[in-house]
Amino acid sequence: YCVEFKTESLSHHCALENRPYARWMQYLREGHIVCVACQPPAMNTDTHRCSGDGHNADRSKILHWEAVGNSQCQGTWKKIRQLEHCSCPLVHSFIFT
Repeated sequence: YCVEFKTESLSHHCALENRPYARWMQYLREGHIVCVACQPPAMNTDTHRCSGDGHNADRSKILHWEAVGNSQCQGTWKKIRQLEHCSCPLVHSFIFT
């Protein structure tokens, strides 16, 4: 499954990232909608859920995220909806880890 989130805030450290494999962090923006997929091995084998997916969160709850590989690139987002059949666009698509 996938979860759509609207980014609320992000640290300035994301824009400073310039390592080739992590340049995607430069493109994160406040107010953008991102799509995050829950796939193995991040998916819990018992619950079939990914940690941090905001399962019980309503649309007003602020949730925190952190980029893998750069713990200083972090921010907040709000859950918009969960999609059982993923159709994440090629840009602004991520995977829970």
